[in-house]
Amino acid sequence: MVALSTPTVEQFFVKTCKPVNPLTCIDIPLIDLSKPDSKHLAVKACQDFGFFKVVNHGVPMTLINELESEAIKFFNSPQPVKEKAGPADPFGYGNKNIGRNGDIGWVEYLLLNTKPESHYHKLLSIFEEHPEKFQSHVDEYVTAVKNMACDILELMADGLKLESKNAFSKLLMDEQSDSVFRLNYYPPCPKHQEHEINGGNLIGFGEHTDPQIISVLRSNNTSGLEICLKDGSWVSVPPDSESFFINVGDSLQVMTNGKFKSIKHRVVANSEKSRMSMIYFGGPPLNEKIAPLASLLEREEDSLYNEFTWFEYKNSAFNTALSHNRLGLFEKISSKI
Repeated sequence: MVALSTPTVEQFFVKTCKPVNPLTCIDIPLIDLSKPDSKHLAVKACQDFGFFKVVNHGVPMTLINELESEAIKFFNSPQPVKEKAGPADPFGYGNKNIGRNGDIGWVEYLLLNTKPESHYHKLLSIFEEHPEKFQSHVDEYVTAVKNMACDILELMADGLKLESKNAFSKLLMDEQSDSVFRLNYYPPCPKHQEHEINGGNLIGFGEHTDPQIISVLRSNNTSGLEICLKDGSWVSVPPDSESFFINVGDSLQVMTNGKFKSIKHRVVANSEKSRMSMIYFGGPPLNEKIAPLASLLEREEDSLYNEFTWFEYKNSAFNTALSHNRLGLFEKISSKI
């Protein structure tokens, strides 16, 4: 049984965001990683949307399904069992509260550090039966999606005609890469007649951009993910449990000097079915300096951003509300005029 008693249900409803326009229909860019033209399509998708779907990704469905099954067992455990791994600060089990700044959502989650020496293995001891099984699934899955993320980043670098094909991917492959893995579980939400009449949406995870370099998302066949288009309208992303969705992160937007767009997205809850999503956030080492790549600055083109370290940006991002324009503090004044 999911314990989501306080805050009140009303506080989870979207009040200020533009609602999803049911008449807005877009084709989510589809990248077949087995095709030779994938690098050009990936670059275009990053420029136009900052978001795309990949197929023929090479991650075994058996691995995906086994991890999801183990995660669902955990989230369906009694609340006292789950709370042995929480509260998340930042790693561990979280329930309703997202971050440190008052953001809430109809969601439970596990946030895990992917570094080999991290303490997340101790967190997994909360699994009363076969904790090593869940640990093994997590390790295998994270390795597989990290490799896929690096392949995609190298496609992007190739498509941008960078001299170094690993200009982006080397940051994820670095032993000090500050990457994390998140399991989000959205239980079925209660139906609420008043808000259904008024067209309200129960928010599972509030609107935000991802601060890292790249995000690799896989979810079950329950809808809920929405992305924000350039005109500010929201559209629903059709679920596809056999594919992965890729988000450009804030750091990659900076490294490409705004050529790639970090997309704002959110999740709304479903009153009929639960939603499970698994996200790998590929981040650079904490001391890595983030700035537009010199090779991507066209002649007489100025950098739009001040240089910062990932540590500086991470601290800034996680100390602001989800919907805040996190990159705004690092934009050069001239670019805002």
